[in-house]
Amino acid sequence: MRKIVITSGKGGVGKTTVTASLGRRLADMGFKVVLADADVGLNNLDVVTGVESRVVYDIGDVIAGKCTVFQALVPDHESGARILPSAGGGIEMSAQAFRGVMDSVTDCDFLLIDCPAGIENGFHRAVSAATEAVVVTTPSASAIRDADRVLTLLSAYRLEDVSLVVNRVRPDMVARGEMMEAADIARLLGTPAIGVIPEDDCVTLYQQLGRVPSFALSERAFELLADNVACRTKKCAELRAGRRRRRRWL
Repeated sequence: MRKIVITSGKGGVGKTTVTASLGRRLADMGFKVVLADADVGLNNLDVVTGVESRVVYDIGDVIAGKCTVFQALVPDHESGARILPSAGGGIEMSAQAFRGVMDSVTDCDFLLIDCPAGIENGFHRAVSAATEAVVVTTPSASAIRDADRVLTLLSAYRLEDVSLVVNRVRPDMVARGEMMEAADIARLLGTPAIGVIPEDDCVTLYQQLGRVPSFALSERAFELLADNVACRTKKCAELRAGRRRRRRWL
């Protein structure tokens, strides 16, 4: 089983959305996938995947001995993936206890761990349970700077692989030189980019209602990301702005 933590230097870069979309596409490929929420108190992986109304138990209940991991898993209604919700606020969860829960997940090919945003709120807890890491950033200067800090921290862990996903890219702005290219961001951070995800309103509109539709701009990008993760490859396609259609005035 591959344990991959999806992390970022700051909130708002789309880390949880990347976790959910990647997990669903890996499940579509025939893999057994579990998505675990490591963000205690501010947990929203169950909300993003639309299963919050079906949550009975969470990670806190597993640690307290109220249920097994299997009982806490919630089937995703849009794929074959399963979601392991995090606990609400008011509980203390040590890194050792969290690792124990992750180690008890069985019958799974991929365990994707949605890490809390930032480095103060459970970062060590989530990363210590993983063997690989994917750092999510956007092309903004502040997000890139924070991603660099996270990559420095990850170097202290014995991870088998660390990769980068550049999210919310605007190909039109890249073409005009108003936004950095993903390849330049990867070189700046010294980490290979395995995914370049375009800014896509469909993700916001459809995520909680179910699967993002096939016509969404981000659909093909997430498929390429899932292929890279599944095959352990580092292929990355840079997004290009499409040609504008000429208008004919009658």
